[in-house]
Amino acid sequence: MADEKKILYSGMQATGKLTLGNYMGALKNWMTLNEEYECFFGVMDLHSLTVRQEPAEFRKRARDLFALYVAAGLDPEKNCIYFQSHVSSHAELSWILSCFTYMGELNRMTQFKDKAAKHADNINAGLYTYPVLMAADILLYQADVVPVGKDQLQHLEITRDIAQRFNSIYGDVFTIPEAYMGKAGAKIMSLQDPTRKMSKSDENANASVYLMDDADTVRRKFKRAVTDSEAEVRYDWDNKPGISNLMDIYGATTGKTTDEIEKEFAGKGYGDFKMAVGDAVAAMLTPMQTRFEELIKDKEYLDKMIKQNDEKAYYFSQKTLRKVKKKVGLTENIR
Repeated sequence: MADEKKILYSGMQATGKLTLGNYMGALKNWMTLNEEYECFFGVMDLHSLTVRQEPAEFRKRARDLFALYVAAGLDPEKNCIYFQSHVSSHAELSWILSCFTYMGELNRMTQFKDKAAKHADNINAGLYTYPVLMAADILLYQADVVPVGKDQLQHLEITRDIAQRFNSIYGDVFTIPEAYMGKAGAKIMSLQDPTRKMSKSDENANASVYLMDDADTVRRKFKRAVTDSEAEVRYDWDNKPGISNLMDIYGATTGKTTDEIEKEFAGKGYGDFKMAVGDAVAAMLTPMQTRFEELIKDKEYLDKMIKQNDEKAYYFSQKTLRKVKKKVGLTENIR
């Protein structure tokens, strides 16, 4: 199948609780892409180690993330959904690629500067070399396309630079990946500060809607969402960012355009609009939550899917890794 379709690679860190922003910006896009591409979706638990984790909770969240991928609609029989830490090729290729990555390139990474500022007591080497591991993730599977947001474009660019540098020395070893930019509605902002993206690490519980929030909690959060002093549901990001954000969410949830939303709520107040957005989001999340609860209780099925997908990821990744090792002159492992 990988020969017939282009390959798409993506993943999420196994930290925190996934938000509506994660769903609209990534998971929902994956649903529309997985028919067109041969897809690899990682539970990125190695990346998560740049921040200290509580071991038992970390293991649970990683397994929950795998189950959420499936609950959201990704078929583990058709897509390769796997644990990054279960495939040793990631760490091996990351070391090799770090020897082809320049300090100046890593020094320019804005995300390192941002994260270092947030975690001043734990500015570790993993945080610094994070982009090299990300490059290894993508290049191992010869990915043609990688869905990214604007804040991740810099990481994809360094991946492309590393791959091109390696190819210029050793020939066409790696596919040079292209960015796949999400469609409209992918960027969901905080409900309490619409100038910032909705984040799973936000300290304000009302700022983010989590995928496992029950219907009443979802409605309450939208009821408390920041808007403005007017009472007109009108799309205007410069002057009405709160309402515009809610319109984006409502449109992404219902499929309605901004014009249709403005007509639907013409003459109605913000209260009616917020209630409608909350109802629409709750209705969208409920089936996913029900499926998640079913999956997390079915240990035998989850274990089978995890093992099956880990093996598939290992097989694909090893094909690339063996080629890389041979190119750089490492001695063949005879077992």
